[in-house]
Amino acid sequence: MPLSTTKPETGWLLAALAILILASFFLGLGSAPLFDVDEGAFSEATREMMISKNYLTTYLNGTPRFDKPILIYWLQLSSVRLFGLSEFAFRLPSALAGTAWATSVFLFVRKESGNRQAFLAAAMMVLSLQIMVIAKAAIADGVLNCFLAITMLGLLQHYKTGSKPLLYLAFAAAGFGMLTKGPIAIIIPFAVTFLFSLQERMLKTWFRMVCNPAGIILFLGIALPWYLLEYRDQGMAFVEGFFFKHNINRFNSSFEGHSGSTLYYIPVIMLGLMPFTGLFFTLLFNIKALLSDRVNRFLLIWFGFVFLFFSLSGTKLPHYMIYGYTPLFILMARALPMSRHPKSFAVWPLLLLAGLACLPLFLPTVMQQINDGYIKAVVTGAVELIGLTHIIIIIAAMMGVSAIQFLPRFPADWKLIATGVIFSLLVNLHLMPLAGALLQEPVKEAALMAKKKGYKIVMWKIYNPSFLVYSESFVEKRIPEPGEIVLTSVKQLDKLESPAILYSKYGIVMVKLRQ
Repeated sequence: MPLSTTKPETGWLLAALAILILASFFLGLGSAPLFDVDEGAFSEATREMMISKNYLTTYLNGTPRFDKPILIYWLQLSSVRLFGLSEFAFRLPSALAGTAWATSVFLFVRKESGNRQAFLAAAMMVLSLQIMVIAKAAIADGVLNCFLAITMLGLLQHYKTGSKPLLYLAFAAAGFGMLTKGPIAIIIPFAVTFLFSLQERMLKTWFRMVCNPAGIILFLGIALPWYLLEYRDQGMAFVEGFFFKHNINRFNSSFEGHSGSTLYYIPVIMLGLMPFTGLFFTLLFNIKALLSDRVNRFLLIWFGFVFLFFSLSGTKLPHYMIYGYTPLFILMARALPMSRHPKSFAVWPLLLLAGLACLPLFLPTVMQQINDGYIKAVVTGAVELIGLTHIIIIIAAMMGVSAIQFLPRFPADWKLIATGVIFSLLVNLHLMPLAGALLQEPVKEAALMAKKKGYKIVMWKIYNPSFLVYSESFVEKRIPEPGEIVLTSVKQLDKLESPAILYSKYGIVMVKLRQ
């Protein structure tokens, strides 16, 4: 049963949610270096925009970048101008978008089911592994998901109430989503509402909704000007690069080697929802009962469409599934009372933590089986970084998760949230800095060295755009010539003639070739 919706109660729940957001999205926001490829590419394109003062077309290493529309770069640029060129500034727009996203979930569920369920849905979203990562990443997906959630929840409320302001809010959010990542911001709302209306036998209502003249004008007024100006500036290169290469081709074929089977997103969901994976299975086991409710049917169609659409897509990336996570968290909060054994939810996070605790034992054996020089260097670095302290931290987390399950008079929803808090602190204070030190600190250190020494760099056989951000310079991507300074990976060293090593760490090397 939902709690009463008194103002004092709403106030302290919002305050509690704010604390969770600070712990999950903002704690350690700038502690790890930018991760390649995506964070480095977005951040470098923003840096080049700041230097060139070209606020229409984005460039990466001096070449037009048509991967994504303009809004994320404008937001990052505004943040950088306020806080300087830093990881915190590049990631801040995503954290703020995550905050708005969680707030929209809370407000929607509160209106539907009361304060307690609203808090649970929003808190699980904030504390889940994949959302925690995406809301701290200097890429477009956190912002897109914020606008997508507002669009979809606005449309759902419009279905229920006929509210024109909510419909216009949905059109406006879709317009900003179109400016953030392109057609996917309208494909999902269009397809989901059509399927829902078809199932509910409300196609006339659907046609009136999607063909609303004021809504269309609002959408076009937000999204269209930049597209027209960009086409005027870049012509068919923009159409071919953005619409064909980075949208149509991503669905039709495996783009940049990101392929996978139709079952690709099953393990993604199981890991991405941690530590709430067990509740996801409760949801699956009770789908029939949940389908009796109209709102639940809309939410299930939303998740189901995203899952099927991207499972059938040629290009598969883990963060695509996040477009369907908003309905999952709302449904999982609704499914919790149906669970017969809520203590079993702890099994999933404990299994993951046990695996992390055993890493120091397995890595030396794994290292012996690796032939790739770069991967072997990374694993060697992991062996150096992951020691007794790591094991102690993970075991402490396991003990905390286990102890929570036996707290007397502690309801299941609060046990879930407490487990999520432990996970959030573990990721933000230990795992994320560890991953950053292993994978990206070498690139950052090499870049800062190149900046200090004034090196002109040739990047060969690797692609680390974060190097450009930290070195504040361009690089040439080609076969190096005698006398040049090269950034590459350790496995390429034997292909270079008499390289003098200037920097080497965890598989990343910067060398000078003999003249």
